[in-house]
Amino acid sequence: MVRYSISQPVSQVEAPRLLTGKGRYTDDVTLPRQTHGIFLRSPHAHADIVSISADAARQMPGVLAVLTGADYEADGLGNVTGASPGKLRDGSPMFRPPRPALTNDRVRHVGQAVALIVAETIDQAKDAAEAVEVDYAPLPANLSTAEANQPGTPALRAEAPNNEAMYFEQGTSDAVDQALEAAAHVVRDRFVVNRVTANTIEPRAVAAEYDDGRDHFTIYACMQRPYIWRTLMTKHVFDIPEHQMRLIAGDVGGSFGMKGGLYIEVPLIAWASKKVGRPVKWACERSEGHMADDQGRDMVIDAELGLDAEGNFLAARYTSNNNIGAYLSMIGFLTTRGIAGSMCGPYTTPLIHGRAAAVMTNTVCVSNYRAPGGTPGTYVLERMIDMAARDMGLDRVEMRRRNLIPASAMPYRLPTNATYDCGEFEAVMDKCLEKSDYAGGEARRRQSKSNGKLRGIGISTTVDPSAGPSPETAEVRFDPGGTATVIVGSTAGGQSHETIYTQIVSQHLGLEAETIRVLEGDTDKLSWGTGTGAARTATIGGTAVFKAAQKVIEKGRRIAAHILETAEADIEFDEGVFSVAGTDRSVTITEVAQTAFDQTKLPPEIEIGLYETATWSPDTNNIPNSCHICEVEIDPETGAIEIDRYTAIHDVGVELNPNSVRSQVHGGIAQAAGQALMEDMVYDAESGQILSGSFLDYAMPRADNLCNFDIGSHPVPATTNPLGVKGAGECGTVGGLAAVMNAINDALEPLGVRNISMPATPEKVWAALQEAGAA
Repeated sequence: MVRYSISQPVSQVEAPRLLTGKGRYTDDVTLPRQTHGIFLRSPHAHADIVSISADAARQMPGVLAVLTGADYEADGLGNVTGASPGKLRDGSPMFRPPRPALTNDRVRHVGQAVALIVAETIDQAKDAAEAVEVDYAPLPANLSTAEANQPGTPALRAEAPNNEAMYFEQGTSDAVDQALEAAAHVVRDRFVVNRVTANTIEPRAVAAEYDDGRDHFTIYACMQRPYIWRTLMTKHVFDIPEHQMRLIAGDVGGSFGMKGGLYIEVPLIAWASKKVGRPVKWACERSEGHMADDQGRDMVIDAELGLDAEGNFLAARYTSNNNIGAYLSMIGFLTTRGIAGSMCGPYTTPLIHGRAAAVMTNTVCVSNYRAPGGTPGTYVLERMIDMAARDMGLDRVEMRRRNLIPASAMPYRLPTNATYDCGEFEAVMDKCLEKSDYAGGEARRRQSKSNGKLRGIGISTTVDPSAGPSPETAEVRFDPGGTATVIVGSTAGGQSHETIYTQIVSQHLGLEAETIRVLEGDTDKLSWGTGTGAARTATIGGTAVFKAAQKVIEKGRRIAAHILETAEADIEFDEGVFSVAGTDRSVTITEVAQTAFDQTKLPPEIEIGLYETATWSPDTNNIPNSCHICEVEIDPETGAIEIDRYTAIHDVGVELNPNSVRSQVHGGIAQAAGQALMEDMVYDAESGQILSGSFLDYAMPRADNLCNFDIGSHPVPATTNPLGVKGAGECGTVGGLAAVMNAINDALEPLGVRNISMPATPEKVWAALQEAGAA
């Protein structure tokens, strides 16, 4: 029996279960009398549906149902929707396109579902899908992010003739105009942040069972936000009370934001279960996921940065088109808001102006993907700084240093009116410079040159505002035997939630880790929650658990006072023991919990049992920050890039578990490097067909594409939550993308390649070098 504490680098509590194949993911769910669902999806990016003929398919062996958009409409089911907090350019409410789970009139992207086939086996369902005849009338497709809202581009919907679903503007336009006009130097460029997809190790899946006797749905699905999904489905799709639906996440094999928004397949599989009177399961295949999973990034950003003659930042502006796809996913608007406000970084830039349009195209929906606004916005800012330093003949590190917000200025109010509560940005940078041997970089550059290689050194100094105001709920529940169950509204997708919650409860209640069980992601276990995303769990979920534990202590103090026959004010609690101050009389929290369930040992004024619930929301974000330094070698003969050295220092406040923090940072850097070097979701510019629709064409980073990551920390406890923690899930990606791309461009710029875009594939690098050489 062991006791854990906060900041102890303990091994993952859940690791033995998951590593030995004993986890329970959605595709592991097998329900009695289970059937299988397969979706028939559109081969066209934009087309009218003239007719659907499913009679032959319905007669095939094993087929139980072929459901179409007409059936969906006939059953009176509603749209798959989400919040719509934004506005359009004219100030009117933002446009959220109507999205029935099955369309019956028009398809608007390759892969849009037009029919659901339910059969006894997967193969029978696939065979029947091929027998469904759909007559399409193709329409012109709108596929360009940059041109989507320009005159002459085909409109996806008459209600939005300029193809804009939302427009967000922040800052002071006139003041930025004046500052840029007066600046000694202005750097301007266009940055294309390419589209990627999450490719989680666990593909999406749904299993659902409708209980006709109780008029109740039970849905198993890999997801981040089960409570929000339940609300959206019961309120907008099925029009039923929430207690008639239960959602269970189980173990989730990765998400990175992709499993955050409600997908059409979830209510459809539940509806199918009701239609056929048996459980139905659907498991997404890899190639299907590339046209059905919400994708990430895909924006075009025109950026400007004005500086005085000494390199001090005067003003910055971003103008961005953010591709949201053919429909607005549940939270697809967040990227648009995020990019417009991401220009501040850790710097003292006095004036900013951001404007961003969420544009619709005939492509798969775009949603959150590991810091959806912060990663691309930071990449652009850090590239602009390097470009300005080169143009002005100034040292890029010193340019950053003179513009970093000093620790003495905290709390610091930004020109966006947001506030940073704490941070030692210069100290983090200096620690990274030393750890990376930045001073020795030029010697390594010369050595690379002697070997016929180009060496580039990239740096980024970044912030990632995380865990903004949004509540989370936790319950700490003792049983009559004295062991504890912690139930939280979050869901884990590889972030070691069971471990950090166990550490919080073990430390604050003095319990051995083996006596603590953690449950997440089940809407019937806890009254309400928000879920996982935006690096919020350690901060918000962790604080909710902490506050529930404090309530347990307060009730336990009353029970202990009764047991020890003393006044409540005389009871002290420490290390799991209630004691009478100044005496050796004591009782453990386990004994108190056991007593709490024995009515004969309690006074009438104390309620039986020991279980407490807490809900907590922060007032503002916390500010994780980091410095990354990356060194690459490029073979000019082939364009091949090797990441040779990588160093990062992060400040995520109090680290609940340093092992888990390092794992999060490692994974974030790997995802950043993947986008910088190779990942690219490519659509044919004419037909809208997905050209990188499988792993034959969509490149994913492997271990041999990366180097050892030398990771360190500089924790400055947050002041915005009682645990002092900051979000750790995204800072690796936010700093990583900028550092890798700065390193690549640092290697290429002396040869005349000014600003190569991502992904910097060998072909693209080689072609850029040939073009620069010819010029």
